[in-house]
Amino acid sequence: MVVSEHYLSAEAGLRILHGGGNAFDAAIAATLAEGVLNPHMHTFGGELSALGYVAAEQRVFAVNGDTVAPRAATIEWFATRDIALIPMAGVLAAGPPAIPHALLTVLDCFGTRSFADVVTPALELAEDGFPLHPALRGPAPAHLLGDFSLAGSAEIFRKAWPSSAAVYLPDGRLPEIGERMRNPDLGRTFRRLIAAEERAQAHGRSDGIAAAIDAFYRGEIADIIAAHAAAHGGLLAREDLEAYRSAIEPAVSLDYRGYTVHKCGPWSQGPVFLQQLALLAGFDLRSLGHNSADSIHVVAEAAKLAFADREQYYGDPNFVDVPLDGLLSERYAAARRSLVDPRRASLGQRPGDPRRAAALLDGEEIFAARDWGRGTVYVAVVDQARNMASFTPSGAWIPASPVIAGLGFPLGTRVQTFYLDPRHPNALAPGKRPRTTLTPTLVTRNGAPAMVFGTQGGDQQDQWTLQVFLNLVEHGMEVQEAIEAARFSSAHFPSSFYPHGKAPGTLRVEGRVPEAVRAELAARGHVLEVEDDWVAGDVLAIVVDGERKCLRGGADPRGEVSRRMPSYAIGW
Repeated sequence: MVVSEHYLSAEAGLRILHGGGNAFDAAIAATLAEGVLNPHMHTFGGELSALGYVAAEQRVFAVNGDTVAPRAATIEWFATRDIALIPMAGVLAAGPPAIPHALLTVLDCFGTRSFADVVTPALELAEDGFPLHPALRGPAPAHLLGDFSLAGSAEIFRKAWPSSAAVYLPDGRLPEIGERMRNPDLGRTFRRLIAAEERAQAHGRSDGIAAAIDAFYRGEIADIIAAHAAAHGGLLAREDLEAYRSAIEPAVSLDYRGYTVHKCGPWSQGPVFLQQLALLAGFDLRSLGHNSADSIHVVAEAAKLAFADREQYYGDPNFVDVPLDGLLSERYAAARRSLVDPRRASLGQRPGDPRRAAALLDGEEIFAARDWGRGTVYVAVVDQARNMASFTPSGAWIPASPVIAGLGFPLGTRVQTFYLDPRHPNALAPGKRPRTTLTPTLVTRNGAPAMVFGTQGGDQQDQWTLQVFLNLVEHGMEVQEAIEAARFSSAHFPSSFYPHGKAPGTLRVEGRVPEAVRAELAARGHVLEVEDDWVAGDVLAIVVDGERKCLRGGADPRGEVSRRMPSYAIGW
């Protein structure tokens, strides 16, 4: 089974499975296709956070495909130019493209196919084209808090980014829904990597994949990227590309109600999902009832506490001492749980002290700096052997940075998520990975595969997917029912994205949450924002039914209803 954000990327993954590839081969193929089909949400210049389960070894791994700050990117550099916040658009916030290295590394370590095999569906879509869909064409609806579509980007493409206009505005006009969209420069980039692989693969499959990596980071492509960055005032240099490496590393895990939930490390926001679970383990959510005022209140208050810790402690562990064991300990969760007032919403930013298992941090600097992130996609695959792949690709959005002429993709702007306060755990430093919101989930039970799920949505990802998980585990819903249930999210804490704003006490609820429940939440002090009925995320999931020996997949109708992305689940 494959779930993804477009029917053609789902078909790309399925094609690989039918051809004998495994879950990792198929997830890579679907991800590459997504970068062609949904370039407003992710392209080949972006990043990847991923989790995988190797069935033969009953082993879970994490993929750190985050970018890094260029060597020239320092707090001092920005300070001398009176730049207080790293801008979200352009090339100044660009680091090395991470996803090519991450995908090729996963392919080498866990896949079975060549790069040429897995990139072929994306290559065909780039060269032969695909029908323009409403989400990419736009204009986007108002609830998205920003129009990332071609309609929303057309003016800047025409006025400032002619390389982007050349790809996405044929003859200078906004294309129509159903019109065939092509990206021949991206196709040529893929073919360069294929050619490098073919020249070296006589020595073995791994040598071919390594040659493709070299062709991207240490060859002509790197020269073009570096020249593009320099021409647009960026700090990214060829040396940064040559030095870039993604990493395969252990996942971070927590047990909950007989399940083991696995997330990426604190260079992502992934552990905040686990912190919320640790807090909620002390409440009887089943008795509180699904989406009751009591249940929503408890979950929202747990999110505030967990995200306060995210802001206080999470960052690249190669640069920051993240007290992860303390953050996930039962003793710390019990102390923090005491802060949840069942009758009143909290309005403060309240990080704790995990090193002493204290409920509140006392006498130290509290980071409570001054919406959604730009865009993301999600891809998951489970194969016949029950290997599981849970991929969250994102970044290098076409509305945020100009397309690189000759290569067909823009640079990412994830460096914008750094702070320019040297005391902050996510403070900018050369070579440091910015804390990312990309946060896939993978779940096992007694060492066996159980489920994979994820969504787009920046800071909200680990709130929306948490609710789907609770719907499955606490409320016994089927996967599609769990996905379609009405959702809510807190905007109480600082955003990861420029300009790092927050809205204390704000609780966003879909309109399908009953009016009586909303009234009770408001009476408890939550500042309610009632959203449209089908806008809160785009969760996709696959559940492994070991007893019946089948897979159950679900795709969020919100993607299509909200004109964001047309999500699909497909399998056989």
